[in-house]
Amino acid sequence: MLKNFFKKLNKKWIIAGIIVLVAIILFSNGFFKKENGVLKTEKVILGTLIQEVSETGMLKPTKEIKLGFKTAGRIEKINVEVGDAVGEGTIIASLDKIQLFIQLNQAQASLAVAQSQYDKLLAGSTPEEIKIYENARSSAQQDLDDAYSDALNTLDDAYLKIYNAYNTVDTIQYSYFSISDQEGIKVVDNKALINTNLNAVKPLLDEAKADSTPEKIDNTIVEMLASLKNTSDALKTIREMCEQGIYYSKVSSTDKTSLDNQRSYVLTAFTNTTNAQQTINSDKIGLQTAEDDLVLKKAKPRQEDINYYSAKVQEAQANILSLQHQIADASLRAPTDGTITKVDKKSGETVQATEMPFSLISSDPLQVEVDIYEEDIVKIKKDNPVDIIIAAFPTETLKGKVISIDPAEKVIAGVVYYGITIAFDELKDNMKPGMTADVVIKTANKENVLIIPKGAVKKNDKITVLVYKDGITEEREIQIGLEGNDNKVEVVSGLSEGEEIVIK
Repeated sequence: MLKNFFKKLNKKWIIAGIIVLVAIILFSNGFFKKENGVLKTEKVILGTLIQEVSETGMLKPTKEIKLGFKTAGRIEKINVEVGDAVGEGTIIASLDKIQLFIQLNQAQASLAVAQSQYDKLLAGSTPEEIKIYENARSSAQQDLDDAYSDALNTLDDAYLKIYNAYNTVDTIQYSYFSISDQEGIKVVDNKALINTNLNAVKPLLDEAKADSTPEKIDNTIVEMLASLKNTSDALKTIREMCEQGIYYSKVSSTDKTSLDNQRSYVLTAFTNTTNAQQTINSDKIGLQTAEDDLVLKKAKPRQEDINYYSAKVQEAQANILSLQHQIADASLRAPTDGTITKVDKKSGETVQATEMPFSLISSDPLQVEVDIYEEDIVKIKKDNPVDIIIAAFPTETLKGKVISIDPAEKVIAGVVYYGITIAFDELKDNMKPGMTADVVIKTANKENVLIIPKGAVKKNDKITVLVYKDGITEEREIQIGLEGNDNKVEVVSGLSEGEEIVIK
């Protein structure tokens, strides 16, 4: 009994150990993805992206290959006649390329500008540029210092206006409003109000003049504006009392005018103080802007700016590459060794992209004919390299290339296909017409590009992914390029290597 118990116990431990070992192996091989709730993430990596199209075709005897230009244009020169033997790569005819070369020069200039902007961003500002922004900051600081200095003079003048107003009111009150009637009481109360405001701003002004810090001047301006407003209101009330009852004729017109003048002086001081405050605020904004500009000029470039200007360079490079391909395509070359069988155009005539004015028959006895699904045909171009495995020789991979693409579609069981012809680089003995051939057409290959899973990409009005960082997801717009066969896609801009993105 005890022996059987230990046997069972050892068996359980062995099974548990195996489970732990398998879990460790799976974890080390990336089987378990990092999760946030139901989210799975994967890092943006730098790698090689390959795009291929696989299909099955058949060996057929060589047929006449129809040839035409990929784009419309005026034929500049025809180099062959019917019956001419041509080698692979021989230029059969060429289109006028002047406009393409002009566009290429413009594209190269655009690339130079984009590259210069990108290099300048990475290099940062020059000492001379930083000096300009430092001078701008110093100038803005000086403007603010001058504004505060001018504000002190304005405050001094405003205090004097309140002081003079008080003296004028004191004289008028003593001369005319000595009795305690309703008018006299109002005059006395408003004179006291002016005096209170005068006494309130005096110590603030003295302190600001003794220690001219921005904070103290700012506070004094605020208090002075309130005192000027109160003094103006008080003068208005006293002036109104001069028109009431017996005081209408009792107060002299000269004293009434004096009150009007004092109120006008106070209002002018209020306007001047307000302007001083606005000038200070404006100069503060100017100084802050200058400081921000200086910090930005000294700062290292942001990653999003690097991504943007890098994308501009890549866009310019892609434009140049596209024009170079167009220039190359403007020369119609023989896809293989053969004999010219048709020439239906003359130099100077215009040809359309849908026309096939030339044809040749290949020197090779056999070719591969393949029907390609309509979604894949757009990836395939003439001269794409091809790996070919003949069913009769399954252990050998032969090399070839696409030499023609039929522009006319064929519908098979309701599905649209396009026929292509593949020529062998070298034929193998004993190959026969009708043999089955599996082909892998290498349509594109990019190295050192940013790669993410297709499942992470969301396509609506714009192309976006969810970026995962510190437990938070953020939607970000990206640009994508080549789509590979292994459910991977190239990221042209919007992401950096090492960032984590959410997989659907």
